[in-house]
Amino acid sequence: MLIRTTYELRRNEFGHFLTSPYPSHSIRLMSRLTVRKAVIPAAGLGTRFLPATKASPKEMLPLVDKPLIQYTVEEAVASGIEDIIIITGRGKRAIEDHFDRSVELEENLKGTGKSQVLHQIRQISNLANFCYVRQSEALGLGHAVLCVQHLIGDEPFAVMLGDEIIDAAVPALAQLIHVYKKRHGAVLGVQEVPKQDVSRYGIVTPKRLARGLHRVADLVEKPAPADAPSTLAVIGRYILPPEIFPILRKTTPGKNGEIQLTDALKELARKSPMFALEVDGQRHDAGDKLGFLIATVEFALKNPTLGPEFSEYLSTRMRTASTNHRG
Repeated sequence: MLIRTTYELRRNEFGHFLTSPYPSHSIRLMSRLTVRKAVIPAAGLGTRFLPATKASPKEMLPLVDKPLIQYTVEEAVASGIEDIIIITGRGKRAIEDHFDRSVELEENLKGTGKSQVLHQIRQISNLANFCYVRQSEALGLGHAVLCVQHLIGDEPFAVMLGDEIIDAAVPALAQLIHVYKKRHGAVLGVQEVPKQDVSRYGIVTPKRLARGLHRVADLVEKPAPADAPSTLAVIGRYILPPEIFPILRKTTPGKNGEIQLTDALKELARKSPMFALEVDGQRHDAGDKLGFLIATVEFALKNPTLGPEFSEYLSTRMRTASTNHRG
C-alpha cells in the first residue's frame, strides 16, 4: 500500500473523536450513520481505449480540461466525503502525481503571473485526504473492494466507478447518502436502460417503496433481455455497510477467477435491507469510446469559456455535412 503512513498521521492530527464529549456508544452510532470515505477502483487495464491506454491510465484521459477521475473525486467531495481511497495497479502512478502537489509547476506558474491557474492547481491536492492501495492483480470489483477493508474499519463507505460520469444538480453520491441516512441500509444507484442493453449491466429486482426508490429483492449480473427482472441498471455508485467484507471473503470466484461485487450484494440483500435509488442526473458511460466522445461534447458545450465557440463550430459542421450530403 502507498502513502498509508501519511494518511494515518493526517487523520491523527485532525484528532477525530479523540476529545469528543459524546460517550463511546454515541460515537459508534454517529460513525455508522456518517459516510466519510469513498473508494474509487482504478486498477483496470483500460483495454477498451487501447492503444491510448497502453502507457497512460484510462482514468487520466481528459474530459475537456480535467481527467476523468477528477470529476469523480469532485463529486465525492461535494457529497461530504473526507477521505478518498484510490485502488491502483501497475502503471497508475500518474493518478497519484495528479492529486499531489507539483512544486516545480507551482513555482513556474507563480513566476509567470498565472495566479488563476496556480489556484486551480493547488486546489486539486487540497480536495480531500488521499490514500492509495495497490491491487496486485485485476481479480474483479469485489476483490478490489476487499483490498481496502483495513482502511474502512467499521464504517459505511461509498464505492464510485470512475468511468461513470454523472452530471447532476445534486451530486449523485449525495443523493445516495441522503437515502442511507434515512433507511440505514446499503444503497445502489440505478437508472433505467433500454431493454436491449440490460445484458451490459447488473440489474436489480425491485420492490417499489416510493417514487424513484425501491427495495432490492435480488440482483442479476448481465442477464439476457428475456431474463431481466427489470430495466433498472446499477450505474457505478454504491453506499455499502462494513458487513459486505465478510461476505466478500466467502464469495466464490467466478469467471477468470474474479470476485464479483454483485455476488456479494445478492447475499447482503438476503441478510439486510438494501435499496435502489433512481439517480437524478445525466449519466455518461465514459468507459467506452462512444460514451467518452458524447461526454466530451456535452461537457464542452457547458464549459463557460469554450461552450459558445464550440457550439458555433458544431452548428457550422452540421450545416456543412448536410450540404455535402444533399450534394
